[in-house]
Amino acid sequence: MAEDENGQGPASPQDVRLTSLEERLKRAEQVEAGRTAVPVADSAVRSTSLRLIQSMVGVPLGALLIGWFLDRLFGTKPWIMLAMLFLGFGGALLDALRQSKKGPDRASGK
Repeated sequence: MAEDENGQGPASPQDVRLTSLEERLKRAEQVEAGRTAVPVADSAVRSTSLRLIQSMVGVPLGALLIGWFLDRLFGTKPWIMLAMLFLGFGGALLDALRQSKKGPDRASGK
């Protein structure tokens, strides 16, 4: 029978156990890597969703505050504020349309 470099036979019980252990370790590492890894596309979608929510809330709110200030300055309550609010909603919708055309991978600047 041919012997390995270490003096053991090629099919000794110790080699079979080590091979089995190595296979089980590889499978366990693959399962763990699949379980804990966050896909890049998923994180890109999350950042795009967060940006969209910020835009849909922040732009109209900012426009509303500017309109309120201008109304107090010119004494035209509530007309400038209402006009700015509608402009803010329009701006937020335009931003949402631009983001939907870019897609989740390119929306976050990557």
